[in-house]
Amino acid sequence: MTTTAVVTESDSGLPVVAGIVPDVTGLDRVFDYLVPPSLTDVVALGSRVRMSLNGRRVGGWVVSLGSPASDLATSKLKSIDKSSGIGPDAEMLDLCRWASDRWCASRLRPFLVTASPNTVVTRASPARRTKVLAEPVSPAATSLLAQGGGVLRLPPSADQMPTVLAAARLGPTLVVCASVDNAQILATRLRRTGISVALMPHEWAQARGGVDVVIGARAAAFAPCPNLAVAVVLDEHEESLQEERAPTWHARDVLARRARLAHAPLLLVSPCPSVVGLHQRTLLAPSSEREHASWPTVQVVDQSDLEPWKRSLLSSELIAHLRHADLRVACVLNTKGQARLLACRSCKMLARCESCTGSMVENVVGQLDCGTCQRSRPKVCATCGSSVLSRIRPGVGRLRDELEAAAQRDVLAVVAGKNKDELFDDTTADVFIGTEAVLHRCRRIDVVAFLDFDSELLAPRYQASEQAMALIAKAARLVGIRERGGRIILQTSLPDNDVVLAAVAGDPGILSQAELARREMLGFPPASALAVIEGEGGGAFATSLSAMGGITVVAHREKWLVRASSHDVLTHAFMNTERPAHSKIRIEVDPPRI
Repeated sequence: MTTTAVVTESDSGLPVVAGIVPDVTGLDRVFDYLVPPSLTDVVALGSRVRMSLNGRRVGGWVVSLGSPASDLATSKLKSIDKSSGIGPDAEMLDLCRWASDRWCASRLRPFLVTASPNTVVTRASPARRTKVLAEPVSPAATSLLAQGGGVLRLPPSADQMPTVLAAARLGPTLVVCASVDNAQILATRLRRTGISVALMPHEWAQARGGVDVVIGARAAAFAPCPNLAVAVVLDEHEESLQEERAPTWHARDVLARRARLAHAPLLLVSPCPSVVGLHQRTLLAPSSEREHASWPTVQVVDQSDLEPWKRSLLSSELIAHLRHADLRVACVLNTKGQARLLACRSCKMLARCESCTGSMVENVVGQLDCGTCQRSRPKVCATCGSSVLSRIRPGVGRLRDELEAAAQRDVLAVVAGKNKDELFDDTTADVFIGTEAVLHRCRRIDVVAFLDFDSELLAPRYQASEQAMALIAKAARLVGIRERGGRIILQTSLPDNDVVLAAVAGDPGILSQAELARREMLGFPPASALAVIEGEGGGAFATSLSAMGGITVVAHREKWLVRASSHDVLTHAFMNTERPAHSKIRIEVDPPRI
């Protein structure tokens, strides 16, 4: 790549050279091309162009533009063939470069794809800014924005619209939602108030031209929003805000960067904010009485006195609701295959890690492994020393028949990955059983029952507690507040767990405080920065990386967990460590499931 100054005059007398990132998977280089005189007026930084590369015509993005360097032989350069419209502007290109470093991507293309329109856009639409006066606005959001932004803990059933209206009164607002459906619904409601809205990604040109509110799902974090005044993340706790594929960027962190550069407040909204989202930010929550009233009734079925392998997932409390003909009941069990939880047959205790309290699973050599902190121990009970451990819990398929017999009415099974290509009709039954997909696909539910909440609380992930609380929040949004009869049933042998206590009290702050202390003790984010390395050549790269200051590397199941004191230290280490030749390394920064 040739780094050159930007040319501002087309008649400088020198040819114009563009550095272009090809839109080709796996090709990370920047190539120099000449800008023909016919395109000098339309090609700018971020423009999408077509050019010839290795004998075929491909697309690409202009990431640098200017006069050629003195040692560059321009006679050997090919010319750009045509313009394919506008793309991310110079400010967005800088954001993409930052994101590439922040998530150790070593390439720009994934971020350029996200920041570009999904169709050819030759010019931005005319600006459609209005004076936002729509009501009602959230006094809490208004107060928090006046303080420079922060975290608004909004109960799951509360309307998010007043929060967005409060932000829009300050100027152009960029809103990122946890799902496409949520963004579409909120965009429609905003338009009805007379506010100009650009719904991403289809209205990219309108967003580029300038509107009151730019809104969309995760990818909208890279949407154009000229003169950004406020950035808002709705349902900050949702996992969908983080990209699953490498680079594993998070919309919250991208918007935090944009807001900082624009000197604009960032508002994170969630019924149960993550500890990373809360870190070094102002929190504003409702009064304890109001927040408690805004959550549904949480009924805990304590199974701690029962032998784990004899515990029925159909408790008497649940059966009473199943047989109530007027109630629609959704039963959640995130177990489709073989059971993973182990319990001691002598003392009834679940197999848990002594260090982090996570669940332990049996490995191929007969030892117990903790999936959270990677500790191992012999297959014995930590409480009584017995070596006789049993697997517990059946899956969804087997439970459906048992539910039908207990409920004495039809039961519909809902499992993620199934029924996607057919129209799902939740009016054919009033009782449902499935993985957490049931919370996304069913409407108007009166009772949500988590049949085996221990599997969520003891999942071998350091974020297990937050993810369990997020499931409860999702269920709470589905059933409504306690005053209207909303009810959640938690069947668990851990009634004193912080997640359960927070849910019963309707106070997510109980979990946040305990979780932050646990993360700091174990060295998990936000107390550190994490990354996972895997793939061919990963071992050699991890060995080289471990020699860098401030970096620790732990090998686990053909993966390498990298920990640093901060993201700056982590990024510096990755950028200054050479990758082995011909390696096929995948790096996950801020791994969502570790």
